[in-house]
Amino acid sequence: MSGTLDSKLDTLNGIGKKRAEAFEHYNINNVEDLLFYFPVKHLDRSNITKSSELKKYVANGYDGEATLLGFVIKSEEINYGKKSMFKVLFKDGNGTFECVWFNAIKYFSGRFNAGDNFAVAGKPVLTKYGNLQFAHPDFDKITDEESENFKHTGKIIPFYSIPKKLKELNLGDFGLRNIIREAVEVYADSLTETLPPEILKSNQLLPVSQALKEIHYPRNLETLQNALRRFKYEELFYFEILVALKKHKIRNLRRGVAMKANGKLVKPFLESLPFKLTQAQLKVLAEIRADMEIDKPMNRLIQGDVGSGKTIVAILAMLIAAENGYQSAIMVPTEILANQHYDTLKKMVSRFGVNVVSLIGGQTKAIRAEALADIKSHKANIVIGTHALIEDTVEFDKLGLIVIDEQHRFGVTQRSKLRDKADLPDCLVMTATPIPRTLSMTLYGDLDVSTIDKMPANRKPIRTVIRGESSLRGIYKFILDKHEEGYQSYIVYPMVEESEKIDLKAATTHYEELSKTFFKNRDVGLIHGKMKWNEKQEMMKRFADKEFDILIATTVIEVGIDVPDANIIVINDAYRYGLSQLHQLRGRVGRGSKQGFCILLASDEYTKQLQKFDFNLDYLSPAKREKIKSILRLNSMVKTSDGFLLSEIDMKLRGPGDIFGTKQSGFPELKIADINKDTSILVKAKQDAFEIINDDPNLVFPGDSLIKTKLLKSYKGHLKFSSIA
Repeated sequence: MSGTLDSKLDTLNGIGKKRAEAFEHYNINNVEDLLFYFPVKHLDRSNITKSSELKKYVANGYDGEATLLGFVIKSEEINYGKKSMFKVLFKDGNGTFECVWFNAIKYFSGRFNAGDNFAVAGKPVLTKYGNLQFAHPDFDKITDEESENFKHTGKIIPFYSIPKKLKELNLGDFGLRNIIREAVEVYADSLTETLPPEILKSNQLLPVSQALKEIHYPRNLETLQNALRRFKYEELFYFEILVALKKHKIRNLRRGVAMKANGKLVKPFLESLPFKLTQAQLKVLAEIRADMEIDKPMNRLIQGDVGSGKTIVAILAMLIAAENGYQSAIMVPTEILANQHYDTLKKMVSRFGVNVVSLIGGQTKAIRAEALADIKSHKANIVIGTHALIEDTVEFDKLGLIVIDEQHRFGVTQRSKLRDKADLPDCLVMTATPIPRTLSMTLYGDLDVSTIDKMPANRKPIRTVIRGESSLRGIYKFILDKHEEGYQSYIVYPMVEESEKIDLKAATTHYEELSKTFFKNRDVGLIHGKMKWNEKQEMMKRFADKEFDILIATTVIEVGIDVPDANIIVINDAYRYGLSQLHQLRGRVGRGSKQGFCILLASDEYTKQLQKFDFNLDYLSPAKREKIKSILRLNSMVKTSDGFLLSEIDMKLRGPGDIFGTKQSGFPELKIADINKDTSILVKAKQDAFEIINDDPNLVFPGDSLIKTKLLKSYKGHLKFSSIA
């Protein structure tokens, strides 16, 4: 066979034109792409148990997972009443074991033919008849030849994900393994190294050709782990190179504005506050001042738990800008929050001659025209708004500071458009969703991170409990009793209207019911996402003014609304929410000096399972796995109110991309590295990458040319923030 790494796939045996087109559908366009289509798992002989031995272990109380290798004796569909079960009987050596499925029976019924060899993995049990059984196990088909070689030579067999279009062209496990084996044998040695020699040496990494051979067909577990470590490091290294380039571009190649805090506005503002800033707030303020005083654009993230006092620090930064003759813009995700910030800021700073203007989508033409004129003429010192701030009609006179609140709710493009309204402004972004350390090193590695990790002294930890629906009467009585002490309450529902597909409570339905029954002698309000912004604003204002004792709501209240006397929140169907969202909702109460209460409500059947932690997520069905995750989320809410700890738990349960919008970050997605598990590799990759970019930001040194070549070949679309040409 002759060819090069960029040869089309149909030059390989077993791939014709149709299969080549199917591979191209999944961005596998040539031989090199196929070489880097890595196995999703490996079957190791040292993990294999005999069924006769495993049966004894289970009988003696073994409760873990196991892998068996056997061939199919028979398969059958068994009907009992209205339900069905698909059962496969396997044999290995002198013993037998069975696998059963209760769902998708048609899918499984054609997969197991008598005599076929399979590796089966899962949690075994003994049936009442004494049979060794796996329910819904993981399984992989292997050929007779592979089975024999595996038994006698101790080989490690790779398994690859086979996409739908390839399955439709009858490409199975064995066929794909053969194709990739041929590609590895013929082309692996043609690969060009993608990491500098000093990086390979200092990190004791395998060369790329050797690592590629070992990840596909490892000689033993040690060489497999070494291969995985090399490719994880490489992926994280180039991720961090991109982060380092972006940070260098912003901080070192662009001149910003230098602002000195002269105290003209900051000092009287601090003296007017009815409280003292915490040490954590003062520390973050000092970091912001230091950034603003130099002529480099500030690019800082403030992270702090709900109610930790981020907004006050941001106000002080905007006052520093005003002292220096610059305007500030603060962009928030919702109109309700924009109005609340506007009202709060106006009360706090207008007495010092600082003019605050609001700009949101629902304003009348006259109000909007006046706001735009004030912004353009610099009559407005501080502008608060939503996405309306980035529209073309908005012109600032001298914008020097941008503040973005709840920044993960805005995409890269939206943040960039606001920055483009000025000539290299300072940028401050805030989040009340605490970020795990490993994620801040990757997704936010281009930002300087400040953390407000102490709550104000008068804040009491919110008491959080889980209750079943049978406790509703008692919960409603608790709300009524606490009302006598001046408490207001939120009752939150996941949806606005009933759905035929999802049987969830609806805020509108329960508002009508509760206001006529349990709370008929109390003032009850309703707020939901389908209301117009001014209707929502009016409802929240009336609630804050204590016109309502109880507010029936959807998650529209999640971000930023501050009602000091609202100190009870009941969250219905709490298991359906993410951990971050639950924590945000809980943050709506306990914002004054009174004790706050958060009641997480679920069905009685569900609450009975809350103490059961003996589940292994790897071998559960997706539906069951998701249910167990929600149990872990609710228990975590009860155990801690520490948002940083909850963020670590949430990332482990959901993955970083789901929580923080990795796809919006402008950086490539990680395919092989796991920042939960590969923290030590990440730390070293970041250190190496930043050292290289600090010394050679344009990658012109001879030793760095290899990095530049790799960037231009594989990451060209991610280089917009660098000077790499």
